[in-house]
Amino acid sequence: MQIGMIGLGRMGANMVRRLQRAGHQCVVFDRSTEAVQALAKEGAVAAESIQDFMDKLETPRAVWLMLPAAVVDASIAELTPLLGADDVLIDGGNSYYKDDILRARALSARAIHYVDVGVSGGVWGLERGYCLMIGGDQTAVSRLQPIFVSLAPGVETAARTDGRTGTPSSAEMGYLHCGVAGAGHFVKMVHNGIEYGLMAAYAEGFNLLRHANVGAVERQADAETTPLREPDTLRFDIDVAEVAELWRRGSVVGSWLLDLTAHALQGDADLSNFSGRVSDSGEGRWTSIAAIESGTPAPVLTAALFNRFSSRGEADYADKLLSALRFEFGGHNEKQG
Repeated sequence: MQIGMIGLGRMGANMVRRLQRAGHQCVVFDRSTEAVQALAKEGAVAAESIQDFMDKLETPRAVWLMLPAAVVDASIAELTPLLGADDVLIDGGNSYYKDDILRARALSARAIHYVDVGVSGGVWGLERGYCLMIGGDQTAVSRLQPIFVSLAPGVETAARTDGRTGTPSSAEMGYLHCGVAGAGHFVKMVHNGIEYGLMAAYAEGFNLLRHANVGAVERQADAETTPLREPDTLRFDIDVAEVAELWRRGSVVGSWLLDLTAHALQGDADLSNFSGRVSDSGEGRWTSIAAIESGTPAPVLTAALFNRFSSRGEADYADKLLSALRFEFGGHNEKQG
């Protein structure tokens, strides 16, 4: 099958490579000519401009955008006049699901199909495959099934759940039509919200292991330092990298994220190459907003999001005010170091 890919970053380029391995023809475009030429050397059809890109696609066209959410609308505005009836426009980035609903409505007035696809797999997707969460009308989704099958990991990547027999469902193969436009990105949004929570749980747990020897550290005896009542109970020198390896084998907290944790700790258990500043690209915020709007409790996911804000210094002013208030009511000077 032929498909056009716009956006050849870490995800988009490897998706093209995976599709080409499966025998699909990919027409590619990116603002970076280097990125386009790199894939052209691997067999992709290079486009020099958006018009050239559209001209090289057979009708009805399938155009996949793999772009940051902030630039998707501008790209759609540029493409819309060039699209024709029955073409399919796919947004595979991490867009806000409410935007998908509006886009699908506007494009349907021109008889253009809009499909939103939440893609999980990261830089490992080329070999492992991509988990695909899909929203859109059934006609367009069915037409794109060969693409989804090729991108998805396949049923053999996980043991079948007890009780599932017969022909594997698409979900077992790694892709799922979740519903109408917006449903795919809604599911991906919640997926990423959960990811925030899982990552935070691992981070907090391993941080606690790193502090398990606090009883062996000399602490000042003053009014600003909480004393350890039983320092002898916290004198464990725990090798966190080895614990990560241990938990990968037979533990109920085992996961791919734990595999990645072990990989990160293996080379440098002190994580000296990282500052601890953790970004958020939007999905965690949207998950929290959806939880509030639907009246659904999600305290763990929301706390994980707020922790990312704190990591970037967004709590610094609040912390300063806390320190100021302690001084105001109790005369407590800030403890240095």
